[in-house]
Amino acid sequence: MTESVLLELDNIHLGFGRADTVRPVLEGLSLSVRAGEIMGLVGESGSGKSMTALTVMGLLPAGAQLWQGNVWWHNATDGSRTNLLATGDSYRAVRGRQIGMIFQEPMTSLNPVFTCGYQIEESVRQHLGLRAAEASAYTYEWLEKVKLRDLHRVYNSYPHQLSGGQRQRVMIAMAMCLQPRLLISDESTTALDVTVQAAVLELMQQLQQETHTAILLISHDLGVIGQLADRVCVVRAGKIVESGDRSLVGGGARHPYTRGLIACRPPLRRSLDRLPTLADFLGESANHNPAIAAQAPEDQSGVSGTLPGHNPVVAVSRPATGDLPEGASGPLMDIRNLSIAYSSRRSWWGLVKKEAVTAVEGVSFVVEKGRSIGLVGESGSGKSSLARALAGLSRPSRGQVLLSGQDMYAMGAAALQTYRRQVQMVFQDPYASLNPALTVAEMLHEPLRQHFSHLQKEEREEAVRLMLQQVQLEQDVLDRYPGAFSGGQRQRLGIARALICRPAMLICDEAVSALDVSVQAQVLNLLKELQQQQQFSMLFISHDLSVIRFISDELLVMQHGRIVERGSPADVLDRPAHAYTKQLISAVLEI
Repeated sequence: MTESVLLELDNIHLGFGRADTVRPVLEGLSLSVRAGEIMGLVGESGSGKSMTALTVMGLLPAGAQLWQGNVWWHNATDGSRTNLLATGDSYRAVRGRQIGMIFQEPMTSLNPVFTCGYQIEESVRQHLGLRAAEASAYTYEWLEKVKLRDLHRVYNSYPHQLSGGQRQRVMIAMAMCLQPRLLISDESTTALDVTVQAAVLELMQQLQQETHTAILLISHDLGVIGQLADRVCVVRAGKIVESGDRSLVGGGARHPYTRGLIACRPPLRRSLDRLPTLADFLGESANHNPAIAAQAPEDQSGVSGTLPGHNPVVAVSRPATGDLPEGASGPLMDIRNLSIAYSSRRSWWGLVKKEAVTAVEGVSFVVEKGRSIGLVGESGSGKSSLARALAGLSRPSRGQVLLSGQDMYAMGAAALQTYRRQVQMVFQDPYASLNPALTVAEMLHEPLRQHFSHLQKEEREEAVRLMLQQVQLEQDVLDRYPGAFSGGQRQRLGIARALICRPAMLICDEAVSALDVSVQAQVLNLLKELQQQQQFSMLFISHDLSVIRFISDELLVMQHGRIVERGSPADVLDRPAHAYTKQLISAVLEI
């Protein structure tokens, strides 16, 4: 690694709004990236990380105002520097060819109407001036470099026909095939499972070493930053609060904000009853001592708040069928030999062919009342297919799902309606699962009207008020729409909508995977507290083994649609027996 500076951000001030009411996003942010190094930029959602990347790329959204600062790009030939903010032509000269970017969600950054091979080839022809045959050969060469298999199929596939890991590799190939001097990676592995994430990060590091490309690595995952970065900058509210080498996230942090980010991350090697939160470190919580906060779950007076015992309106009014007494123990849901297969159609030279794809095969387990089951496995292992079947959103090919002894698929329409009230689901993306056209009040009143039609308006309003109190949201959110909230707030709304009917079973499908570590800690603490109060059971699906250890009482490991290992989180994670479990654990990036 050389010491020559490649990129400088100098005193950047940026915000949104009109001149007299600007909401600041970046306030005097300054940092530099040297040639050939990996610079880690870490912070919470909303801290300004992505806006920093978009400033460098000249891709600021409409409404953004940049009223002070410079973005200096150092030329390789003569050592001179250019202010990229000076003219639009400055960006056009470097974007793509000298500065590449990998976005967080390849599905939205790849063009859905063109094949993946065409999109890479178009970039190659535009920037490198290669002819069609040369560009095609070069594209195949880079698809192979990013370790994709079945190159011809990938080349001719549209983005939706590839898995998340494959799409991310296509994005890496597209960004790095031009061999830029700087690559910006903005949360590009956030939603990937641990094995795919490890493979993608190893690939980026290998290509970086081969091409001597510098990387600005933006992530809220401190394990990723600690493993890859040469230097680290910690950003909060648009300002750099601390910087140093990678030891900063490995125990060398001085600023309470950095120490809080590190402590919020669930540990893989030990179990906690409560996760520390940033409020504990920034003096905003009664539990400001992180050691006490981590060891004293009975003291819940901090940022998570004190929860009311239960929702009296809903608790008293729910139907008798399938109701569970508070504190009851024993089996709630019994899954017996469940298999799920999908039929797909494939058109080939005018012919239509049916194919059966088995997603889940012969799965059996029991969920105890008031207990949490953790389910882990790679993408495509069948986790989400299983969750949808248990929630009554799809029908299995064979097997039984018994709730309090009643077979869901043998129920009549009325009983099935009750089942769906008793088994609720929190999805990975709350923005996609919440209706953007409904206010908070409307979305919370809707299930009450559906399942508790006898309740008066005043009773529904009281139930909604108490539910918002339980998920620590203020009453003034009732007239707002989902788009007006942060990711963590939207996930709280998703939890509120699922729990307002007092279900016996809550299914969380990657419900915290897209949240930064500080918000994730708050949501996980919240789920534990609500479970203790309401005594619902939980199936918690995640690719994050540390999260699973914190939240679950029993752990199931799923591979190719089958349960390959089960036991307590401590037994499975500390003493894994199956080779696949060992592979998952070895892929975890710890700090």
